[in-house]
Amino acid sequence: MYGRKAFKLITELDLSADIQPFNEVIVKEVLQEMHSLYDANMSDSNAIRNEDNVALLPSVQLRHIALTRNKRCVLAYIYNRMSKLRELRWELGSILPPEINTNLLNAERQWFQSYNKSLATYMRSLGEDQGFNLTANMLPPKTPYVEVKCVVDFGKLELEDGQIILLKKNTYHLLPRAVCEPLIRQGILEHNST
Repeated sequence: MYGRKAFKLITELDLSADIQPFNEVIVKEVLQEMHSLYDANMSDSNAIRNEDNVALLPSVQLRHIALTRNKRCVLAYIYNRMSKLRELRWELGSILPPEINTNLLNAERQWFQSYNKSLATYMRSLGEDQGFNLTANMLPPKTPYVEVKCVVDFGKLELEDGQIILLKKNTYHLLPRAVCEPLIRQGILEHNST
């Protein structure tokens, strides 16, 4: 039955929220099926045109529908992977963790690097001299400062106003949210839950 392999690609997306290794085997099988459908349609279309055999028309239409469905499934699979990569860029920053990076094709890595460059160029163009980091506050802050607990011995941290804070393990600080967000993502700080 046509389209079963393409359907496997789509169900693979539903089964996991993370980026799994690119399923080259099934994508190649879907493309081979598409080539055989196209070849069969070309043969039957020529028969319809040359011999006026309209009895072949329903099978041509069925194969054409299967072709477009397979195409949509492959494109949805690729688009979904790119969307997840875009989301990861905003959540994790410009460097992907190794467990995600190993699941990507070389073309996907190149796309991610290109997206990083485009986003960085755009953020540098905002603001006056130093640009504006759009990834700093993913949700609107309730307050400009946040109370955090230092999880590891980090050392000195210089704030924008020149003040130097010593971040030692198990110490609590009230710091600007823009400074804390990247350190929280890196696991150096955590929100104080008390």
